[in-house]
Amino acid sequence: MTTNEHILVIGAGLCGSLLALRMAQRGYRVTVMEKRPDLRIMSLDSGRSINLAFSDRGMKGLRLTGLEDKVKPLCIPMQGRMIHDREGETFMSPYSGRGEFINSISREDLNKMLLDECDKMPNIKTHFNMKCVDVNLEEGKATFQHFVSEEKKTFQADVIMGADGVGSMLRKSMLAHRKFLFSYGQHFLTHGYKELSFPAGNDGDFQVFKNALHIWPRGKDMMIALPNLDGSFTVTLFLSWDEGPNSFEKLNSAEAVTRYFEEEFPDALKLMPNLVEEFENNPTSPLGTIKCSPWHAYGKTLLIGDAAHGIVPFYGQGMNSAFEDIHVLDGFIDKHQGDWSTVFKEYQAVRKDDTDAIADLAVDNFHEMKAHTARPIFQEKRKLEIAFEEHFPTEYYSKYSLVTFREDLRYTEAMLRGRLQDKAILNLIYDGKLPDSLSLREKLNIVKAQIKSMLHDEAVLNEMEEED
Repeated sequence: MTTNEHILVIGAGLCGSLLALRMAQRGYRVTVMEKRPDLRIMSLDSGRSINLAFSDRGMKGLRLTGLEDKVKPLCIPMQGRMIHDREGETFMSPYSGRGEFINSISREDLNKMLLDECDKMPNIKTHFNMKCVDVNLEEGKATFQHFVSEEKKTFQADVIMGADGVGSMLRKSMLAHRKFLFSYGQHFLTHGYKELSFPAGNDGDFQVFKNALHIWPRGKDMMIALPNLDGSFTVTLFLSWDEGPNSFEKLNSAEAVTRYFEEEFPDALKLMPNLVEEFENNPTSPLGTIKCSPWHAYGKTLLIGDAAHGIVPFYGQGMNSAFEDIHVLDGFIDKHQGDWSTVFKEYQAVRKDDTDAIADLAVDNFHEMKAHTARPIFQEKRKLEIAFEEHFPTEYYSKYSLVTFREDLRYTEAMLRGRLQDKAILNLIYDGKLPDSLSLREKLNIVKAQIKSMLHDEAVLNEMEEED
């Protein structure tokens, strides 16, 4: 298909570059505006980017553009969580009993690959160092200012799509617009994050097990590590900003940082020769959730990805949900081609509940990762779920599997089913109703019966709430 319609994409990050590529493949004229320099020429945001966990929902978006095979060489499979206690003992918790895995991927490498693919499209023009300073929602115009020359340039487009992240200028323009109601909220965790590293060993090898997401859960605090292709690990410390004796505010000297790591992460400390330097020089960044509505205005503008729904990274679904956004949007363009107003309305009507769900699940998983993963009852639950998935692969999916590996399910359904399953199994274990004397099949039948009972109760509760 070819069309004379012009689409302006604000942002050339992961979501923006994939979105531009797909729109160009559909035959639209696409202009991409990015406030940062071209990262293929100048490396950006050192110390800020959390490594990405790339999984099935994200692959669905890449598959749409024919890039599935090109992304695989950039990926390192992670088969589960490797839990590290204070004594340095480890426990491997697989992500799935069906052998499913997620991938560690460099944000920068993936972004470069997507930009290279955009460059191959004659109907995409990309401009860097151009910061969006204003959007006229009704006229479909956006004004940009060059980072160096400060020269301003205004573009007219049939559609403006804001893939400009959590600080979205398009979203700010919607918020400032007074001709329709715009709901906006942001919630920050009391924790921030700082990126550190494990360098590769002297022989270039990985210093800890390569094919896992490593977690050091410490109740209130947490550290994770994801592998990189060069043998290093990107390490991320999640710590309170200013509460308690160990916070970013209190760890303000080399001695304090070293003492904290000696107490909490002694096995990791041995692998971090640059700890103090990285801790002092790398930025501390916030962790927040953004929700807003509507995502569109006048059939001319649309928010997508983090610009519409910023989430914390603890389900590894930020990029994956943004790529899935593009897949869902593409379906509505097929359905209502040329009628952008209807496309945007139906897209939001379907997608908003799902992105709210994954935002809530990501916060839940933060608490699970930093505290629950180390608890015996949680480990018992995970072992049972892995056994269910291994022996009854079509009958049982854990909450994590429903969210991460069931790309055919909406996030809302995955959340409802997953939460009910978690509650059912934990209650049954706590009450001693799943003893070792029972077969695995008997245990699964008991779990299923408990879930059905809870689903019934949920339906009754909903009816009561409607009556009120």
